[in-house]
Amino acid sequence: MTSALSLAGLFPPLPTPFAPDGALDVGLLRALIASLADEPLAGYVLGGSNGEFPSLTAAERLEVVAAAREVVPRSRLLIAGSGAESTRETIALTREMAARGADAALVVTPSYFKGKMTPAALEAHFRQVADAAPIPVILYNVPVNTGVDLPAVTAIRLAQHPNVIGLKDSGGDLQKMALIVRDGGPGFQVLAGSAGFLLPALTVGAVGCIGALASLAARPLDRMITSLRGGALDEARAIQLRLVEANLAVTARFGLAGLKAAHQLCAGPAGVVRPPLLGLDGDEPGTLRAILVKAGLLA
Repeated sequence: MTSALSLAGLFPPLPTPFAPDGALDVGLLRALIASLADEPLAGYVLGGSNGEFPSLTAAERLEVVAAAREVVPRSRLLIAGSGAESTRETIALTREMAARGADAALVVTPSYFKGKMTPAALEAHFRQVADAAPIPVILYNVPVNTGVDLPAVTAIRLAQHPNVIGLKDSGGDLQKMALIVRDGGPGFQVLAGSAGFLLPALTVGAVGCIGALASLAARPLDRMITSLRGGALDEARAIQLRLVEANLAVTARFGLAGLKAAHQLCAGPAGVVRPPLLGLDGDEPGTLRAILVKAGLLA
């Protein structure tokens, strides 16, 4: 489909700040967003995987979006994670997210009954959500967390829906991503789900990135995009290679605790993780710091 809503650029999936007692800290969330005001970002994702949405109540998920909308300027998109296990709840959450100011909804694949999440079941789910949603829908494929991998043919079929505008693919399968870019139709926008493979994703037609590192390294990532578009591939490649280890540190290696610790070091507090997740311990903080220094993200 052709969408008036551009997903080009960098969208950090913001961490949700919690106080030491585990309570939601919306004041710290607003401060976190304010600290990114001058960074080269196209918008923000609230309530995504990096926002610890499985650890939030439905009311908290809505509170996070409402609090963010108070400080996110209209010149930047606010994308809200509204996926749930049931189609009915996903529709209800998406409508409520829209009422609180979300510009688009990021809808993750249902996964609890993953053995029955066939292509037909996934397509029916997303079609019903897109039919009912008052805001555009972005498909979200993150098989490492869900155990469900949205097939390329299903994403391509869903791309024809007038209210499905894009896909965040965190799987890292570039061949699959290229097929979706090629056959998704005019205006269907594919986003890399990690800054760790942003450069190759851009070369096959991705328009941007929803990735954890975008809130810590927006300037070098933006420079990488600019370099690629300007034909300076060597420079773009050098930036990508420099950031790979840092990206792994705040995703697969140290997880959300690492992301929040990196924010504390580089940009300001982002709170603690909510149990059952645990914070960093032992030599992990020192290792993380060394990685960020090596990547040029911390003096």
